[in-house]
Amino acid sequence: MNTYILLFQCRDQKGIIAKLADFIFKAGANIITADQYSTNPQGGYFFIRLEFVINSASIAKVALEKGLRLLAANLGAQFSLYDKHKPLRMGVCVSRPGHCLAEILYLWSEGELNVKIPFVVSNFKGHREFVKQHKIPFYFVPATKNNRRENALLKIIAENTDFLVLSRYMLVLSKKFLNAYGKDIINIHHGFLPSFKGSNPYKQALSSGVKVIGATSHFVTEKLDSGPIITQAVEYVSHKDGLEELVRKGRNLEKRALTDALRAYIDYRVIKHADKTIVF
Repeated sequence: MNTYILLFQCRDQKGIIAKLADFIFKAGANIITADQYSTNPQGGYFFIRLEFVINSASIAKVALEKGLRLLAANLGAQFSLYDKHKPLRMGVCVSRPGHCLAEILYLWSEGELNVKIPFVVSNFKGHREFVKQHKIPFYFVPATKNNRRENALLKIIAENTDFLVLSRYMLVLSKKFLNAYGKDIINIHHGFLPSFKGSNPYKQALSSGVKVIGATSHFVTEKLDSGPIITQAVEYVSHKDGLEELVRKGRNLEKRALTDALRAYIDYRVIKHADKTIVF
Protein backbone atom coordinates (compact mmCIF):
# COMPACT_ATOMS: atom_id res chain seq x y z
CA MET A 1 0.00 0.00 0.00
CA ASN A 2 1.15 3.54 -0.79
CA THR A 3 0.04 6.58 1.18
CA TYR A 4 -0.29 9.92 -0.61
CA ILE A 5 -1.05 13.42 0.57
CA LEU A 6 -2.86 15.85 -1.71
CA LEU A 7 -2.84 19.60 -1.12
CA PHE A 8 -5.47 21.33 -3.28
CA GLN A 9 -6.58 24.96 -3.50
CA CYS A 10 -8.91 26.96 -5.71
CA ARG A 11 -11.80 29.41 -5.64
CA ASP A 12 -14.60 28.04 -3.50
CA GLN A 13 -17.37 26.52 -5.60
CA LYS A 14 -19.89 23.73 -5.45
CA GLY A 15 -18.76 20.15 -5.87
CA ILE A 16 -15.04 20.36 -5.09
CA ILE A 17 -15.04 17.69 -2.40
CA ALA A 18 -17.42 15.48 -4.37
CA LYS A 19 -15.21 15.61 -7.46
CA LEU A 20 -12.04 14.91 -5.49
CA ALA A 21 -13.64 12.04 -3.59
CA ASP A 22 -15.01 10.57 -6.82
CA PHE A 23 -11.59 10.80 -8.48
CA ILE A 24 -9.85 9.09 -5.57
CA PHE A 25 -12.58 6.41 -5.38
CA LYS A 26 -12.28 5.62 -9.09
CA ALA A 27 -8.50 5.38 -8.68
CA GLY A 28 -9.07 2.55 -6.22
CA ALA A 29 -7.89 4.56 -3.21
CA ASN A 30 -9.34 5.14 0.24
CA ILE A 31 -9.33 8.54 1.99
CA ILE A 32 -8.13 8.25 5.59
CA THR A 33 -7.76 11.93 6.55
CA ALA A 34 -9.47 15.07 5.24
CA ASP A 35 -9.02 18.67 6.42
CA GLN A 36 -10.56 21.64 4.66
CA TYR A 37 -10.93 25.39 5.02
CA SER A 38 -12.65 28.17 3.10
CA THR A 39 -11.94 31.86 3.48
CA ASN A 40 -15.50 32.54 2.32
CA PRO A 41 -17.95 30.03 0.79
CA GLN A 42 -19.26 32.83 -1.41
CA GLY A 43 -16.36 33.31 -3.80
CA GLY A 44 -13.51 32.90 -1.33
CA TYR A 45 -10.64 30.44 -1.54
CA PHE A 46 -10.94 26.78 -0.67
CA PHE A 47 -8.12 24.62 0.71
CA ILE A 48 -8.07 20.91 1.40
CA ARG A 49 -5.54 18.34 2.57
CA LEU A 50 -6.41 14.74 1.74
CA GLU A 51 -4.48 11.70 2.85
CA PHE A 52 -5.32 8.47 1.08
CA VAL A 53 -4.00 4.94 0.67
CA ILE A 54 -3.89 2.97 -2.52
CA ASN A 55 -2.65 -0.43 -3.62
CA SER A 56 0.69 0.11 -5.32
CA ALA A 57 -0.48 -2.09 -8.20
CA SER A 58 -3.67 -0.07 -8.77
CA ILE A 59 -2.29 3.12 -10.28
CA ALA A 60 1.09 4.85 -10.43
CA LYS A 61 1.73 8.30 -8.99
CA VAL A 62 2.34 9.71 -12.46
CA ALA A 63 -1.12 8.54 -13.52
CA LEU A 64 -2.67 10.08 -10.42
CA GLU A 65 -0.98 13.39 -11.20
CA LYS A 66 -2.18 13.27 -14.79
CA GLY A 67 -5.77 12.81 -13.67
CA LEU A 68 -5.45 15.50 -11.02
CA ARG A 69 -4.15 17.96 -13.60
CA LEU A 70 -7.31 17.50 -15.63
CA LEU A 71 -9.48 17.94 -12.55
CA ALA A 72 -7.50 20.96 -11.41
CA ALA A 73 -7.82 22.59 -14.83
CA ASN A 74 -11.59 22.12 -14.68
CA LEU A 75 -11.76 23.78 -11.24
CA GLY A 76 -9.08 26.42 -11.81
CA ALA A 77 -7.06 24.85 -9.01
CA GLN A 78 -3.47 24.31 -7.93
CA PHE A 79 -2.36 21.07 -6.33
CA SER A 80 0.62 19.12 -5.06
CA LEU A 81 0.78 15.36 -4.54
CA TYR A 82 3.29 13.80 -2.15
CA ASP A 83 4.38 10.32 -1.16
CA LYS A 84 3.91 10.44 2.62
CA HIS A 85 6.67 7.98 3.42
CA LYS A 86 9.36 9.46 1.19
CA PRO A 87 11.43 11.69 3.50
CA LEU A 88 12.42 15.14 2.32
CA ARG A 89 16.06 16.20 2.24
CA MET A 90 16.48 19.09 4.69
CA GLY A 91 19.63 21.17 4.59
CA VAL A 92 20.55 23.09 7.74
CA CYS A 93 22.36 26.44 7.93
CA VAL A 94 23.41 27.76 11.33
CA SER A 95 25.56 30.47 12.89
CA ARG A 96 25.61 31.06 16.62
CA PRO A 97 24.01 30.20 19.00
CA GLY A 98 23.36 26.48 18.42
CA HIS A 99 20.29 25.74 20.55
CA CYS A 100 17.94 25.36 17.59
CA LEU A 101 20.46 23.12 15.82
CA ALA A 102 20.73 20.95 18.94
CA GLU A 103 16.94 20.62 19.14
CA ILE A 104 16.65 19.67 15.47
CA LEU A 105 19.35 17.02 15.67
CA TYR A 106 17.95 15.59 18.89
CA LEU A 107 14.45 15.22 17.43
CA TRP A 108 15.88 13.82 14.20
CA SER A 109 18.01 11.27 16.06
CA GLU A 110 14.91 10.20 18.02
CA GLY A 111 12.96 9.66 14.81
CA GLU A 112 10.59 12.56 15.47
CA LEU A 113 11.55 14.45 12.31
CA ASN A 114 11.08 12.24 9.26
CA VAL A 115 13.71 13.88 7.07
CA LYS A 116 17.12 13.19 5.66
CA ILE A 117 19.77 15.72 6.70
CA PRO A 118 22.46 15.64 4.01
CA PHE A 119 24.60 18.30 5.71
CA VAL A 120 24.90 21.11 8.20
CA VAL A 121 26.67 24.22 6.93
CA SER A 122 27.86 26.98 9.24
CA ASN A 123 30.02 30.06 9.44
CA PHE A 124 31.01 28.95 12.97
CA LYS A 125 33.59 26.14 13.24
CA GLY A 126 32.55 25.33 16.78
CA HIS A 127 29.57 23.25 15.62
CA ARG A 128 31.74 20.75 13.74
CA GLU A 129 32.29 18.15 16.45
CA PHE A 130 28.69 18.24 17.64
CA VAL A 131 27.39 17.67 14.10
CA LYS A 132 29.91 14.89 13.45
CA GLN A 133 28.63 13.06 16.55
CA HIS A 134 25.38 12.63 14.61
CA LYS A 135 27.30 11.32 11.57
CA ILE A 136 26.14 14.21 9.43
CA PRO A 137 28.54 15.95 7.02
CA PHE A 138 29.59 19.41 8.23
CA TYR A 139 30.72 22.25 5.99
CA PHE A 140 32.41 25.38 7.25
CA VAL A 141 31.78 28.40 5.04
CA PRO A 142 33.38 31.51 6.61
CA ALA A 143 30.61 33.87 5.51
CA THR A 144 30.30 37.36 6.98
CA LYS A 145 28.04 40.36 6.48
CA ASN A 146 30.63 41.81 4.12
CA ASN A 147 31.20 38.56 2.23
CA ARG A 148 28.26 36.18 2.42
CA ARG A 149 29.91 33.58 0.16
CA GLU A 150 26.59 32.69 -1.38
CA ASN A 151 28.13 30.92 -4.37
CA ALA A 152 29.96 28.53 -2.05
CA LEU A 153 26.74 27.97 -0.13
CA LEU A 154 24.78 27.25 -3.30
CA LYS A 155 27.32 24.63 -4.43
CA ILE A 156 26.64 22.71 -1.21
CA ILE A 157 22.87 22.98 -1.06
CA ALA A 158 21.53 23.30 -4.60
CA GLU A 159 21.42 19.63 -5.66
CA ASN A 160 21.30 18.00 -2.24
CA THR A 161 18.14 19.40 -0.66
CA ASP A 162 14.38 19.63 -1.08
CA PHE A 163 14.23 22.58 1.30
CA LEU A 164 16.49 24.54 3.62
CA VAL A 165 16.16 25.57 7.26
CA LEU A 166 17.95 28.59 8.71
CA SER A 167 18.56 27.50 12.29
CA ARG A 168 19.63 30.91 13.56
CA TYR A 169 21.73 31.58 10.47
CA MET A 170 22.50 35.20 11.14
CA LEU A 171 23.13 36.45 7.62
CA VAL A 172 20.56 37.86 5.20
CA LEU A 173 20.32 35.91 1.94
CA SER A 174 20.17 37.98 -1.23
CA LYS A 175 17.41 38.00 -3.83
CA LYS A 176 19.91 36.51 -6.28
CA PHE A 177 20.55 33.61 -3.92
CA LEU A 178 16.85 32.99 -3.30
CA ASN A 179 16.12 32.95 -7.03
CA ALA A 180 19.06 30.64 -7.74
CA TYR A 181 18.03 28.17 -5.04
CA GLY A 182 14.36 28.28 -5.99
CA LYS A 183 13.06 26.07 -3.17
CA ASP A 184 11.44 26.73 0.18
CA ILE A 185 13.58 28.16 2.97
CA ILE A 186 12.27 28.17 6.54
CA ASN A 187 13.70 30.63 9.04
CA ILE A 188 13.39 31.15 12.78
CA HIS A 189 13.25 34.76 13.88
CA HIS A 190 13.85 35.49 17.56
CA GLY A 191 11.01 37.98 17.74
CA PHE A 192 7.22 38.07 17.49
CA LEU A 193 6.67 39.19 13.91
CA PRO A 194 5.55 41.46 12.42
CA SER A 195 6.95 43.41 15.39
CA PHE A 196 10.68 43.66 16.08
CA LYS A 197 12.08 42.80 12.68
CA GLY A 198 15.78 42.74 11.96
CA SER A 199 18.58 42.56 14.49
CA ASN A 200 18.39 42.60 18.29
CA PRO A 201 14.66 41.87 18.61
CA TYR A 202 14.95 41.11 22.32
CA LYS A 203 16.59 44.47 22.89
CA GLN A 204 13.79 46.09 20.88
CA ALA A 205 11.20 44.24 22.98
CA LEU A 206 12.86 45.32 26.23
CA SER A 207 12.96 48.94 25.10
CA SER A 208 9.27 48.77 24.21
CA GLY A 209 8.28 47.37 27.59
CA VAL A 210 6.33 44.46 26.14
CA LYS A 211 4.59 41.97 28.39
CA VAL A 212 4.76 39.13 25.87
CA ILE A 213 7.76 37.98 23.85
CA GLY A 214 7.70 35.52 21.00
CA ALA A 215 9.52 33.67 18.26
CA THR A 216 8.35 33.26 14.68
CA SER A 217 9.09 30.62 12.07
CA HIS A 218 8.38 31.79 8.54
CA PHE A 219 9.24 31.25 4.91
CA VAL A 220 12.12 33.37 3.64
CA THR A 221 11.43 35.99 1.00
CA GLU A 222 13.55 38.82 -0.34
CA LYS A 223 11.88 41.20 2.12
CA LEU A 224 13.54 40.80 5.51
CA ASP A 225 11.47 38.96 8.15
CA SER A 226 8.29 39.37 6.10
CA GLY A 227 7.69 35.94 4.59
CA PRO A 228 4.52 33.92 5.27
CA ILE A 229 4.35 32.93 8.94
CA ILE A 230 4.13 29.21 9.70
CA THR A 231 4.21 29.05 13.51
CA GLN A 232 4.71 31.34 16.50
CA ALA A 233 5.38 30.73 20.19
CA VAL A 234 4.94 33.26 23.01
CA GLU A 235 5.56 33.68 26.73
CA TYR A 236 4.57 36.34 29.23
CA VAL A 237 7.31 38.51 30.71
CA SER A 238 7.34 41.30 33.27
CA HIS A 239 9.13 44.53 34.12
CA LYS A 240 11.51 42.45 36.26
CA ASP A 241 12.92 40.62 33.23
CA GLY A 242 16.13 42.09 31.88
CA LEU A 243 17.68 41.45 28.49
CA GLU A 244 19.48 38.30 29.64
CA GLU A 245 16.24 36.81 30.95
CA LEU A 246 14.36 37.67 27.75
CA VAL A 247 17.04 35.92 25.69
CA ARG A 248 16.95 32.85 27.96
CA LYS A 249 13.17 32.55 27.75
CA GLY A 250 13.25 33.31 24.05
CA ARG A 251 15.55 30.42 23.23
CA ASN A 252 12.93 27.91 24.35
CA LEU A 253 10.35 29.73 22.23
CA GLU A 254 12.65 29.66 19.21
CA LYS A 255 13.19 25.91 19.49
CA ARG A 256 9.47 25.25 19.82
CA ALA A 257 8.36 27.54 17.00
CA LEU A 258 10.96 26.20 14.59
CA THR A 259 10.43 22.51 15.26
CA ASP A 260 6.65 22.93 15.14
CA ALA A 261 7.04 24.57 11.74
CA LEU A 262 9.32 21.79 10.52
CA ARG A 263 6.88 19.11 11.66
CA ALA A 264 4.03 20.85 9.84
CA TYR A 265 6.09 21.29 6.68
CA ILE A 266 7.42 17.73 6.43
CA ASP A 267 3.92 16.39 7.15
CA TYR A 268 2.66 18.44 4.19
CA ARG A 269 0.25 20.45 6.32
CA VAL A 270 1.29 23.89 5.05
CA ILE A 271 -0.25 25.69 2.09
CA LYS A 272 1.02 29.13 1.06
CA HIS A 273 -1.58 31.63 -0.11
CA ALA A 274 -1.47 35.42 -0.55
CA ASP A 275 1.57 35.98 1.69
CA LYS A 276 -0.03 33.85 4.41
CA THR A 277 -0.18 30.18 5.26
CA ILE A 278 -2.93 27.67 5.89
CA VAL A 279 -1.60 25.15 8.41
CA PHE A 280 -3.77 22.07 8.88
